[in-house]
Amino acid sequence: MTGAQHGRIPSGRFRELGPVNWVLAKLAARTVRAPEMHLFTTLGQHRLLFLAWSIYSGRVLRGRLPAIDTELVILRVAHVRGCEYELQHHRRMAAKQGLDADLQAAIFAWPERLDRVEARLTVRQQALLTATDEFVKDRTITDATWQQLAEHLDRRQLIEFCLLASQYDGLAATMAALDIPLDNPR
Repeated sequence: MTGAQHGRIPSGRFRELGPVNWVLAKLAARTVRAPEMHLFTTLGQHRLLFLAWSIYSGRVLRGRLPAIDTELVILRVAHVRGCEYELQHHRRMAAKQGLDADLQAAIFAWPERLDRVEARLTVRQQALLTATDEFVKDRTITDATWQQLAEHLDRRQLIEFCLLASQYDGLAATMAALDIPLDNPR
């Protein structure tokens, strides 16, 4: 994203969003303490698709994976994809789930500085990070990594992991293509 204040599709207002999406966008902005949640005011212009996506996205965000694992995966996807929008929102959410600044730094440093990083990351977290990197970069997960991940997740969680990683990878790509501006520019 260029960091511009206006994306490729201008933010929708009440007329473009309709009453339901307008209310959702206002509530979301209040939740993140921003004057506007550009993701919602952009995607919300495709009214029915936005509602369906919101339900799906919310379900993946609050699924069977522990919240700390979900946020770890989202942060890693956002970091690998260079998606500042996702990082801005999920750094705070991750901190609330127990991923403090040091752990977040370890997630972003993975796997380049293994000696320092491994001391902070559990074996489970390392398996999640490895699987996330493979999923985003290679669009698959190797058998060896799958076996490591399966030591920590049950079948439903394994399915959910794939859907979570693909949801946030696709969202990062969508935000980049639409050049959605940051809600809290620096």
